Amino acid sequence: MIEIKIHQERCKGCSLCVEFCPKKALFISDKLNMKGYFVAAFDEKKGCTGCTSCVLVCPDVAIEVYRN
Repeated sequence: MIEIKIHQERCKGCSLCVEFCPKKALFISDKLNMKGYFVAAFDEKKGCTGCTSCVLVCPDVAIEVYRN
């Protein structure tokens, strides 16, 4: 099982993670963080493979991937 942790306080909603996810498991939500950015979110139903593409492209180091 794959778990994605998005640190919402770091995310600036740049959507690089969304663009680079091969399974399209990430999206920009309608929730604002404390800085006023719409943050990325994870859709568990999309079948994340744990490839860590999102981690590698995130300029704000806001994403962690755990393989359980």
